[in-house]
Amino acid sequence: MKINAQQKVKFGSYDKEDVIFLLKDLSGISLEGSTEDREKKIQGGAHYSETLPIEYNPPEHYLQLFWETLHDYKDKVARSIAIVAEQIYQKHREQTVLVSLARAGTPIGILIKRYLKWKYNVSLPHYSISIIRDRGIDENAIHYMLEAHKGYALQFIDGWTGKGAISIELTKACEIFYQKYQVRLDDTLAVLADPGYCTTLYGTREDFLIPSACLNSTVSGLVSRTVLNDAYIGQADFHGAKYYQELEPYDVSKVYLDNITEAFQKVNPAYIAEKISANHLDQTVDFRGMQEVLAIKEEFHIDSTHYVKPGVGETTRVLLRRVPWKILMKDPDSPYVKHIVMLAKERGVEVIPYPNMSYTCCGLIKKVVQEG
Repeated sequence: MKINAQQKVKFGSYDKEDVIFLLKDLSGISLEGSTEDREKKIQGGAHYSETLPIEYNPPEHYLQLFWETLHDYKDKVARSIAIVAEQIYQKHREQTVLVSLARAGTPIGILIKRYLKWKYNVSLPHYSISIIRDRGIDENAIHYMLEAHKGYALQFIDGWTGKGAISIELTKACEIFYQKYQVRLDDTLAVLADPGYCTTLYGTREDFLIPSACLNSTVSGLVSRTVLNDAYIGQADFHGAKYYQELEPYDVSKVYLDNITEAFQKVNPAYIAEKISANHLDQTVDFRGMQEVLAIKEEFHIDSTHYVKPGVGETTRVLLRRVPWKILMKDPDSPYVKHIVMLAKERGVEVIPYPNMSYTCCGLIKKVVQEG
């Protein structure tokens, strides 16, 4: 089957030296709906990947919080990038293709690429591709990369883990790919933060606030979430996404990357080596976050674990994209949850102190579709 390789088309606001998106451009198609209407469709059985949430330029006070967060945590992000990048480089050196899972993985993948260029003067190929819960990975994108980089190892990258849905999806997708094509892919997911204990390749297991989780497309190259809708995606196509050019005046994607990249200068190599050694001793993968999610589901009489989103990043997404019901917080005074407190207040969402939780916070989605 011939793949419609559209990667040469300008897509997103990132430089092509940073990342190549293997995505079909759906910018001219109206896929957005209001948060409430979209939530009803999803809870009524429609798949979340068939439509998109409406994206806006962030309000000024919220953007200000992003800048404060970036100022406060850029050094921590830089250290975590260094820890995970060094481990990736140890595995296959220059014979590595960095494969970010769009969209949260994309800025992380770019930063890993930049770190390795800064530290070792190597420029690893870096792509961003789509993986969708319950729908799998973009096999056309995998074929394209394997053909373009024969003999290289693909290293999948995401931003963080919640309850591990994407880690599980990736493992399942790699097994399906092997059954179909007899090509074994490494399903080890590299992430900046792994509070859910879902992978062995991580920067930290602390559930801290990664600044890029604060915003949507305006910190992600103006690219939407990925789309898999049969009306627009053919068998030979990559999964799709939109490029929000109208949001260019509000784009902070490159500034975010440049701030973290600059912070590489302050990374202490001895500290990084020490943390990598500690990580190698702590290779536990028990998806413990899912156990907490199941307990929360029972305690709050929630129908499905899909409505329970643990971790700072996932809670942020609930408030930005879904219809939130309640927010559980380990410590409402934690600096990691300032933006979540602000969003919850704006949307009139109850914040419940919930100290007996390993995550910093957890978002609960409101049930908007009644039985029958």
